Amino acid sequence: MERRRLGKTGMAVSVLGFGGSEIGYQRVGARTVARLLGSAVDAGLNVIDTAECYDESEALIGQGIGARRGEVYLFTKCGHAGASGRGDWRPAAVQQSIERSLRRLQTDHLDLIQLHSCSLAELRRGDAIAALERARERGWTRYIGYSGDGEAARYAVECGRFDTLQTSVSIADQEALVLTLPLARARRMGVIAKRPLANVAWRYRRKPAEPYYQDYWTRLRALDYAFLREAPETAVATALRFTLAAPGVHTAIVGTTKPERWQQNAALLSAGALPRRELDRVRARWREVADASWAGQV
Repeated sequence: MERRRLGKTGMAVSVLGFGGSEIGYQRVGARTVARLLGSAVDAGLNVIDTAECYDESEALIGQGIGARRGEVYLFTKCGHAGASGRGDWRPAAVQQSIERSLRRLQTDHLDLIQLHSCSLAELRRGDAIAALERARERGWTRYIGYSGDGEAARYAVECGRFDTLQTSVSIADQEALVLTLPLARARRMGVIAKRPLANVAWRYRRKPAEPYYQDYWTRLRALDYAFLREAPETAVATALRFTLAAPGVHTAIVGTTKPERWQQNAALLSAGALPRRELDRVRARWREVADASWAGQV
C-alpha cells in the first residue's frame, strides 16, 4: 500500500488508516478486534487512530495490537473523559486523559496525541495546547495535533504549534479544501482526513434516523453525483480516491467492524489516483450546489 510522509513529522504513513470509533461504539468483541487489527496490518495499514471518548476502543486496541505495536503508528485524541461529548480542556484534565490513554493502549508513548475538537476560544487561550506540548516534552508522545474543522482548524494551522491536522475531507465535506488544506500544506503539516467516505450516507434510501448520518445524506441527495448510482464498490472507490487526491492529505482514516474489509479497501485503490477530469467534476458540482451552511462536520 502506498505510503506518504506525514508532513514535517517524517512518519511514512499508509494512505489508509484504521479508525477506532466503530469498534468502541458498537462494542465489538476483543477477538474480532484482534482479527481486525491483524488484517489491517497484513493489508499494509500502519496507522491506528482512536480517541479516549470512543468507549472501549483504546482498551480493545491496546489488547488487540499486542506484539505488533512496533509495526504501527498509534494516534489518539484527548479532552473528553467519556462518550458524553463534554470536553474538559483544563491542563490537569488533559494530562489525566493522556495518562489514561497510555494505560489503555498498553504503551509507554503515543506517536500522535490530538486535541479532540476543542473550540476556537479554547485554542486561543492556549492552556490545552501547552498541556500537549508538556506531554511531548515528557516523552508521552512524539507529535501533537489538532482534530477538528472550521475556523478552529484554521487557527490550529495558523498558530504554528501543532504538527498535524485531522479534519473532514470527503465528497460531501469539501470546506477544508479551501479553508485549511492549502495553508497546512504550505506549512508542511501532516494532514489526516477523517470521514473520507462521508459515512457512506448515500446507501440509505430514506433519511437515516441516526443524526450522525443525516447531514451528509442531505448533502449527497442534493449533490446527486452520478458515480453514486453505480455499483457499491465503484462508489466507495471513487469517494475514497477523491479524498486521497486532495492536495496535502497524507492518510485517510476508515473505520469498520469487518476484518475482511481492509483487503477490499486496499484493492479499491489499486486503480491509482482519481483522474483529473473526475476530480474536477466532483469539485464543480460542489461549487454549484453547496450551501454556505455546509461547514466541516466536527
